[in-house]
Amino acid sequence: MSNRRSFWGWGTEVSGPTEEQSVAIAKTIAQRFGVDDLELRPPPRITDVELRAARLTPPDSLAARCASDPLERAGHTYGKSYRDVVRGARGEFENPPDVVAFPESEDEVAALLDWAGDAGAAAIPYGGGSSVVGGVEADVGDTYTGAICIDLSRLDAVLEIDRASRAARIQAGIFGPALETALRPLGLTLRHFPQSFEFSTLGGWIATRSGGHYATLHTHIDDFVESMRVVTPTGVVESRRLPGSGAGPSPDRLFLGSEGILGIITEAWMRLQDRPTFRASASVRFAAASGSDDDAFARGARAVRVLAQSGLFPANCRLLDPLEAATSGAGNGDDAVLVLGFESADHPLDTKMARALELCRDAGGIAPDGTVATRTDTAPARDEAARAWRNAFLRAPYARDVLARAAVISETFESAVTWDRFESFHADVMQATRDAVKRICGAGSVTCRFTHVYPDGAAPYFTVLAPSRHGSELSQWAEIKSAASEVLLAHGGTITHHHAVGRDHRPWYDRQRPDVFARALGAAKAELDPRWVMNPGVLIPN
Repeated sequence: MSNRRSFWGWGTEVSGPTEEQSVAIAKTIAQRFGVDDLELRPPPRITDVELRAARLTPPDSLAARCASDPLERAGHTYGKSYRDVVRGARGEFENPPDVVAFPESEDEVAALLDWAGDAGAAAIPYGGGSSVVGGVEADVGDTYTGAICIDLSRLDAVLEIDRASRAARIQAGIFGPALETALRPLGLTLRHFPQSFEFSTLGGWIATRSGGHYATLHTHIDDFVESMRVVTPTGVVESRRLPGSGAGPSPDRLFLGSEGILGIITEAWMRLQDRPTFRASASVRFAAASGSDDDAFARGARAVRVLAQSGLFPANCRLLDPLEAATSGAGNGDDAVLVLGFESADHPLDTKMARALELCRDAGGIAPDGTVATRTDTAPARDEAARAWRNAFLRAPYARDVLARAAVISETFESAVTWDRFESFHADVMQATRDAVKRICGAGSVTCRFTHVYPDGAAPYFTVLAPSRHGSELSQWAEIKSAASEVLLAHGGTITHHHAVGRDHRPWYDRQRPDVFARALGAAKAELDPRWVMNPGVLIPN
């Protein structure tokens, strides 16, 4: 095995669990749900994958930037949703892109879009391929002559840094670690760390309105975009670089979250921050008054609401329900756990943390007394619960590959809802999803945590684990996802807070999105992409 990217699963071929560890994971899940040992099927080999013949041939002027070999085509067929990983693990690549292109300049991006339009082919922008909602799948139907996947990974430079304004002009294909490495010598950081950070790009974050590191205040990539350049099939759109403007609707807002249907983001000026040197971290436990896991989580949620409305703006404010906390090693399985953290490049944080813990105690939380973990060097300060949760968070995508090979359903879905609706929303979503899991799979678990919180509401993130059967997991997954999505929408939540819409969420997004806005978005697409070649099937009907 090499350190190249996995063509079917998460990360690189050598970074996931060993086969021995994979077997242990499957046994643990089988014991947890009281089923016989799960069959762990071997991972696929690219030499065994059969792809349909490529239907497109690039023009000579672009041929040097294009590839049609099986490894590139298979590796660019899917994102990284559960459905994607299951199909990849089976070696099923029914709709691979016909050509994978790697432009090295904006002019080449424009030339690729011209070729797609002239050839009647679909053009699918591709960043790191970490979409969990079917956002990059090359399933474009019979309307198109083929599909061209446009991989932006060679547009990966930090082009210019304005230290005085604390901003940088950055190409869209840069991956998270490379971006932070480039900024570090100047003491700067974008500080946007989604779970996919290692294998996702700036352009992908912007196109999907990614949620990042901060649990409060700067929760989405939107907050860091100062201006951007987008290559559309009819020309380049570049917004003016400004700290703020009231000059009509923001051009940037049109492309934030556009998921590649309007054009390809090639670069952006991004607001940066000084790297934090002061950090404080603590965990708070919330016991259940009635002995119910959901009651413990509800008590913690009430404390989080007070924190979110206090103006303290913690960088980390992740509330884990008892089972979520126990699974990650951050709790004992009886209490909900709040992982709380502050950071600053300017000032000590003892006072903020002390006040936050005081608010948590007032709300019934069991918080540490005495000294607060505060650091003034470059190493993060985390208590043991925070460290355990973070490690589990980063390992989760690799473990999911193992679960897909073992026919275990592993699905996450997230939403956001206002505080006045939250308790009934959480109770009803948990109940409906648990009922669906039990009815469809016979056993399983549903857990919840907060990823981001606001003064007016929270973003709950749900995880489903359930034993399935080889050959049935995708139909069972679809039933569970549909049941969960229906209750999210029915109780006033959004179908997605930060995972984007893609193809998987389209049926519910179509109902959430105002009809007049849908027509306006379609009109914008018709103007920018008159031949409708850009990422068909996402956001709006083609």
